[in-house]
Amino acid sequence: MANRTLIVTNDFPPRPGGIQAFVHGLAARRPPGSVVVYAPRWKGCEEFDARQPYEVVRHPSTLMLPTRAVAGRAAALVEDGATVVFGAAAPLGLLAPALRAAGAARIVMLTHGHEASWARLPGARGVLRRIGAGADVVTYLGEYTRRLLTPVIPAPRLVRLAPGVDTGAFRPGAGGERVRAALGLGDRPVVVCVSRLVPRKGQDVLLRAWPLVLRRVPGAVLLLVGGGPSRRSLERAVAGAGPRGSVVITGSVPWADLPAHYDAGDVFAMPCRSRFGGLDVEGLGIVYLEASATGLPVVAGSSGGAPDAVRHGETGLVVDGRSHTAVAGALCDLLADPARARAMGERGRAWIEEEWGWERVAARFAALL
Repeated sequence: MANRTLIVTNDFPPRPGGIQAFVHGLAARRPPGSVVVYAPRWKGCEEFDARQPYEVVRHPSTLMLPTRAVAGRAAALVEDGATVVFGAAAPLGLLAPALRAAGAARIVMLTHGHEASWARLPGARGVLRRIGAGADVVTYLGEYTRRLLTPVIPAPRLVRLAPGVDTGAFRPGAGGERVRAALGLGDRPVVVCVSRLVPRKGQDVLLRAWPLVLRRVPGAVLLLVGGGPSRRSLERAVAGAGPRGSVVITGSVPWADLPAHYDAGDVFAMPCRSRFGGLDVEGLGIVYLEASATGLPVVAGSSGGAPDAVRHGETGLVVDGRSHTAVAGALCDLLADPARARAMGERGRAWIEEEWGWERVAARFAALL
């Protein structure tokens, strides 16, 4: 495996999620056969792995921790001169010394929102410092995460690497009409949220805001796309959010169908909020970038690094994700002014093409390797 890159990661498809998509996108854009991925098992992984142009080695369980057994399996995949990439620095970055001893010549670690949270806690901060000490390069998503990581990880090791967006897949006209027809939405105004259903993402706030939106924009539909532990509580809350049919929850949809679900909306909204004193925080929010690529104006919460994914007043609006009235106001402003919303979506698309395309991100990643 000499001269090939070993990616060690807990976050990898077919498990859904933004980090998973980020790491997969990096691997997929390396030359065929130049990457080996070591990741946990997940439902459907055999079919997924068979389609990849590189080898995927699956851990026996659905979670990898920095144990001796995981270190041994990872070390067996390393040959002299290899580069090792940790898909998330914490906690698997603790394996770096063992993989260095096994022959890794260079170690790159990606960080996301949870590493920024670790940097805020005294005990976890010490662990993160140990993790960073084993790396040649530690990446950060944006200014928010850089600011928190700098006191813990030496600044010369920090390099910005944010997710890319597939502008060929996420684009205006990606299949929204088909989704609207399948869900019976017709030509009604649609606010769409594509995200895992967990409290931080703010779908509960959208439901509290929705009656206020319907007062100004009767007939509007809230489309919640995704699965997660909050689904049952959200479904119970739908009854109080408006007339029957004014809220649609799809559950999880196949990855290939996500662009069409974005395209079914007129406005994208995910009013994320920080929780537990800032320990549960949004690192960036790839969904905002995917929505912009699809030509939608976005309404984002002000949690963590989410504002780095929106140009406030240009590609969307950043609001207090804890306030259902603020969220409702932003949604109403955009739904009631289609020309303004359309212009924001067009500026968002142009921004993504210029700054967030995968070709640019892949080139940055290649330089780090």
